[in-house]
Amino acid sequence: MALRALYELPAPAKLNAFLHLVGRRADGYHLLESVFVLIDWADVMHIERRDDGVLRRHDLGPALPADDLCLRAARALQQASGCGLGADLHLDKRVPWGAGLGGGSSDAATTLLALNQLWGLRWPRERLAALALPLGADVPFFIQGRPAFVQGVGEELTPIAWPETVYDVVKPPPALPTPAVFSHPARLIDPGAAILAGSPASDPVDHLEKRMGLVQGWHQGAGTNHLQPAAEQLCPEVAQAAHLLQALHGNSRMTGSGSAVFAKVGSGDGAGGAPVATSLQGLVPAGWVIRRCRSLPQHPLVDWAV
Repeated sequence: MALRALYELPAPAKLNAFLHLVGRRADGYHLLESVFVLIDWADVMHIERRDDGVLRRHDLGPALPADDLCLRAARALQQASGCGLGADLHLDKRVPWGAGLGGGSSDAATTLLALNQLWGLRWPRERLAALALPLGADVPFFIQGRPAFVQGVGEELTPIAWPETVYDVVKPPPALPTPAVFSHPARLIDPGAAILAGSPASDPVDHLEKRMGLVQGWHQGAGTNHLQPAAEQLCPEVAQAAHLLQALHGNSRMTGSGSAVFAKVGSGDGAGGAPVATSLQGLVPAGWVIRRCRSLPQHPLVDWAV
């Protein structure tokens, strides 16, 4: 019997362990190197199949733009597959937007993974990822579903192992528009920062040794976020959050294009997933969002595509 609905579908956020801008393409898109790590802060979706081909989104939390990434993802899959089915997309938005946490991209990926099941398409992961890229550079990462070393404009993904880690995440009220941060003159572009130039196939043993050696450094806090100086000029609260976490944990970094900032708290059995990072209670201004999160070894829906 065909599936009619899927409930309690997670769309997890991500953190950038670091983010380096290493160049710019002729079309204006920035080339980057980064490590993306999944965390257990997630939006939740419920998706019901429709037989009339209609696609509708229903907001269970804050109201979203009329034509958001979920609807665009569903429409793209419907058109590319020729499927005549539709869906009601119920979205409980819990991850803040304009934060650099990839919430909208993750929602789009969960939509694609779920509709691949509900509509009985059985598309392989590579096909879904190719469809996902025009929706946003981060969407293929969530389709791939594992921590990754990221290159290009975000579409070149090399899966890596990432030790379980606990983070405190602070999100000031302002939402930062990604184009404004990427175009700000205070952003850094350092072509010399490229970490692993060339194809892994050119010398797979040497490439693997370099990559495995670097993962430990990344986990220990190597690298920076080249967008953070621009974000701090556009939004002084980013600098305020970074200084607070630096004082509390001895490390801090903005994720993506901001405005969320995070700090590594610990690993292993440390408290994770709590709604509030208790060590931050009373330290942040009213209206700021704080969350203690745990890294995820893989996307909860990673097996929904092969």
